[in-house]
Amino acid sequence: MNNTVSVVYLDQPERQSKALAERMNMPMCDLSTTDVEAYAFFLSYRDGCLKLLDRQTLKKGGLTVDIEPRPGEQHSYPAPKKDLLAQAVGKKTISIVDATTGWAQDSLALFRMGYQMTCIERSAIMAALIEDGFQRLAQKEWVRNRQLTPPSLLVGNAIELLGNLPEQPDCIYLDPMFPQKRKQSAATRKSMAILRDILGDDLDRQALFDAAMQAAGRRVVVKSPDYAEPLGGKPHESYQGKLLRYDVYLT
Repeated sequence: MNNTVSVVYLDQPERQSKALAERMNMPMCDLSTTDVEAYAFFLSYRDGCLKLLDRQTLKKGGLTVDIEPRPGEQHSYPAPKKDLLAQAVGKKTISIVDATTGWAQDSLALFRMGYQMTCIERSAIMAALIEDGFQRLAQKEWVRNRQLTPPSLLVGNAIELLGNLPEQPDCIYLDPMFPQKRKQSAATRKSMAILRDILGDDLDRQALFDAAMQAAGRRVVVKSPDYAEPLGGKPHESYQGKLLRYDVYLT
């Protein structure tokens, strides 16, 4: 995917963009001289964070890892463990590995609940965005005052990485990319469509589930759209939301 993504220098210190381009092995794009049609996506530092842009958002906007609580989530720390996600990961759980981090919204929600989080992301592009988000999270006053450690990030194939974790996590969380069957809101459609463009459907999700069952200490939680068949067969528990559910498999 790297040949359709470039780093674009907009209004940030140029050395920051050059360092990112070198680290990601991506070309630098000068909008005044480069044909933007050659690229599908662009990484750029804008508004104090790293953003993923497409051709429509080159001048304004872009997607970033949002480290603030989503609408309806608590701003306190630790946030109450009351929603379906918290119920699914379990009261006795301490450590969680999110093996399909994506935009990291579930990982960040679990971190705010007080869980010890390790994140895995196979896309180098998404990993750069996640890393930037976690760096911004580390500078938050509530994180610094409590001397909290933001989630750690592992980059690579989760099927391989799960078999080599230094410690066995209580829970492994999976949110694989299922084929899309429903129209989504504009904001969700944009972020998820771009994520799907970058990652594609998770055709190896069954192998990922099997690896998770081998690596988890207590349970594997699979987030699924409500129309999808359970990934691991009949779950031990299931928590049903309006449009999705969390299937729990005990190890």
